[in-house]
Amino acid sequence: MGFPPNETVRPKGRPLRRGWTTGACATAATKAALTALLTGDFPDPVEIRLPKGETPSFALHRQALRSDRSSPSAMASIIKDAGDDPDVTHLAEIVSTVSFGPPGSGLVFEAGPGVGTVTRAGLPIAPGEAAINPVPRRMMTEVVEALCGEHGRPADVVIEIAVTNGEDLAQKTWNPRLGILGGLSILGTTGIVHPFSCSAWIHSIHRGVDVARAAGLSHVVGSTGSASEDLARRLHPELPEIAFLDMGDFAGGLIKYLKAHPVPKLTISGGFAKLTKLAQGAMDLHSGRSQVDFAFLLTTLAGLDPLAAERLEPQILSANTAKEVLDMTAAGGLDLAGEIARRARAVSLERLGGSGVAVEIVVADRKGGLLARV
Repeated sequence: MGFPPNETVRPKGRPLRRGWTTGACATAATKAALTALLTGDFPDPVEIRLPKGETPSFALHRQALRSDRSSPSAMASIIKDAGDDPDVTHLAEIVSTVSFGPPGSGLVFEAGPGVGTVTRAGLPIAPGEAAINPVPRRMMTEVVEALCGEHGRPADVVIEIAVTNGEDLAQKTWNPRLGILGGLSILGTTGIVHPFSCSAWIHSIHRGVDVARAAGLSHVVGSTGSASEDLARRLHPELPEIAFLDMGDFAGGLIKYLKAHPVPKLTISGGFAKLTKLAQGAMDLHSGRSQVDFAFLLTTLAGLDPLAAERLEPQILSANTAKEVLDMTAAGGLDLAGEIARRARAVSLERLGGSGVAVEIVVADRKGGLLARV
């Protein structure tokens, strides 16, 4: 079954809702369109099977059957429900237009309006192809082969996937930086979006590493935000655009992937509070999923200056923010940011294991100024 529409406010105590990937929506729209092309009728709702066996149903948003004898086609669209996951494609219209190809042509995927085209190596889809990832392609292939088999005809089918306003939505994603031009990617490995897994963001981090490696880069930069990225760009003007990865809060997503797919050097650039959490060992730096430990800051300061730590202990343990601690230590000439950078680097190197990745840590202030570099 499908899930109810995304709610603006989640009632207290209600479990977070899952949603569906763009790949699952594209598959359902394709099944509905091809069924209509073969039978004249659109199934609504339309049921598909996901890679792990679940069978959700999707309501159609639009549908149209073009009965031109020489080139018949069918179109079906579905409104994507991302559940309670923060996702730029939530409520986007995913459109599939299906037609028959020439005999022997097989299954062909095309990028319609709002779906990007791959232009750089390193992604799971070759340059020049529609940005429809392998698992959604496989799901749609299974649907086409099953339906065509039931109707005794070869699977010579053209599938055009489009996303309404997808080109504008893509500007809020990594696609332009990854060399995916003209729109969004059709994504998903399970068909399901788990709330607050932010799987699309982590997927983009991984693809960014792949593109950098395929381009032969020896150095990538993961930044927690725009100010820290601007600082890293000033420190490393020699690096091209594709070296800068919008890591956000997902330090673990970047570090874990680099352990398995290493590059010679990684720079992590972030604000003092975010990097304090990394120094504590947190891999998710989001304020809702990890917090600054003020006792840790006190212990870190004690390693620099035990007398200062003893003197400032009451103020540090009662501080409201990490910046408040940073300011009070900086007023005494203590380089707490530098020590946090050293500890964050040690944690990163430990998590990278024996991958051979060298690590640089850059601590930025809120205006993008340099606080520390290790």
